[in-house]
Amino acid sequence: MTTGVTKRSVMIAGHRTSVSLEDPFWEALREIAAARGQSVQALIGGIDAEREGQNLSSAIRVFVLANVRAGA
Repeated sequence: MTTGVTKRSVMIAGHRTSVSLEDPFWEALREIAAARGQSVQALIGGIDAEREGQNLSSAIRVFVLANVRAGA
């Protein structure tokens, strides 16, 4: 299976940054954000605030994986 990588610009703590993720991760982020009643940008902001120096794209992938595991 091949999935595209999509780069999106998001605003975090008043600063614009780009995040590159595979399309299934963007889809999962949208689903998680909707379930929490927040925007994807707000969700990414929360992930960013807790990532402790980890690359943002990696932190998002780990966050999505943890959510999938918690739901299983």
